[in-house]
Amino acid sequence: MLPVAILAGGLATRLRPMTDRVPKALLSIAGRPFIFHQLELLKNQGIDRVVLCVGHLGEQVRAVVGAGRNLGLVIQYSFDGDQLLGTGGALKKALPLLGDDFFVLNGDSYLPCSFARIQSAYESARRPALMTVLRNDSRWDRSNILFRNGELIEYDKRSPRLDMFHIDFGLSVLSNRVFSQYRESTAIDLADICRALSKAGQLAAVEVSERFYEIGSPQGIRDTEEFLAHQEFLSRRSINE
Repeated sequence: MLPVAILAGGLATRLRPMTDRVPKALLSIAGRPFIFHQLELLKNQGIDRVVLCVGHLGEQVRAVVGAGRNLGLVIQYSFDGDQLLGTGGALKKALPLLGDDFFVLNGDSYLPCSFARIQSAYESARRPALMTVLRNDSRWDRSNILFRNGELIEYDKRSPRLDMFHIDFGLSVLSNRVFSQYRESTAIDLADICRALSKAGQLAAVEVSERFYEIGSPQGIRDTEEFLAHQEFLSRRSINE
């Protein structure tokens, strides 16, 4: 399986004051720091290598998570440095750790989907980027993808069209070639990179049916805690049976 880059360097301003002194990745969700829920999910999906792209309070994340040996993972860290680089700039800096192709996962997302299926779709698409999409109809956030007959026609997070009914699910697969035109240490949003790729017909897509969970908002935290608590209940019941 390809390595996974987790984007965990943002300021998490929507969650202040909770995130003034604690990074979002370490917020206690369903009894433990959220990042451990993510890493357990990745391990169960067959992932063995993770790169954490960190910035704001990133040293706390490394101190708590470590190198991943206790989790059965190899975990490395890429730090933004003095200036936050944005999601795209953070990935550019992490490329030496990631190799040719890799998954990208938002640091506040919990995504119960098949990573193997998504990797297979990427390899079949023969394009430098693939985005997972979900039929949304503006249920969880503004729909931002025009998706027809299995093809992503346009992605625009900043100025979505009225005929967009799908949303970025939160998991992508990228080739390092995507970043060749961008300078080192340049702050750039991955959403802008993906929009340019979609305009050029270079952004493939695969549709998923599972909903996403996130901790980027108070309501998102409540939904995620409820889901994870239910998953824990089902797991305990299965063991007891």
